[in-house]
Amino acid sequence: MVRNEADFTAFAEANATRLRQIAYLMCRDWHLSQDLTQSTLTKMYLAWKRLSRQGGDPFAYARKVLLNTLLDHKRLRSTGELAVDQLPDRPQHSDPTAERLTLLNALALLPHRDRAIVLLRYWEDQSVEQTAETLGVSTSVVKSQSSRALALLRTQLGEHRELLFS
Repeated sequence: MVRNEADFTAFAEANATRLRQIAYLMCRDWHLSQDLTQSTLTKMYLAWKRLSRQGGDPFAYARKVLLNTLLDHKRLRSTGELAVDQLPDRPQHSDPTAERLTLLNALALLPHRDRAIVLLRYWEDQSVEQTAETLGVSTSVVKSQSSRALALLRTQLGEHRELLFS
């Protein structure tokens, strides 16, 4: 195996799970998230020599490829997502799994780019500038859309608002 291929294999093994998790949070479909991860890794493999010469953070590039692949997928295909006007009732007992599902359901109601902004800013802990660069938008778009997305999440979560910051 060529050194570049060994480096790529190590990168893929170390980051595939994290990329799949990000993909799942974006699309809420494990099968699609696996497909998106494989497509991302294929694109990364094809660009690996160029990326190795340029330096930089390959995971940041992979995350950008993943998000673009998802957005392309959503543009090209109709989805099976069903928008609802209310979240399901919350169980009486505090259950971390139920709370996580409530938050995931609220995230699913956001438009794809807003969801990407929220996940990059608050799940991946990226700066406004990093998020803007990853998505190819201006910092003002990231600021305004993250503000609107958080307001929508607060509305959707209602009494469960504390989930946003826990």
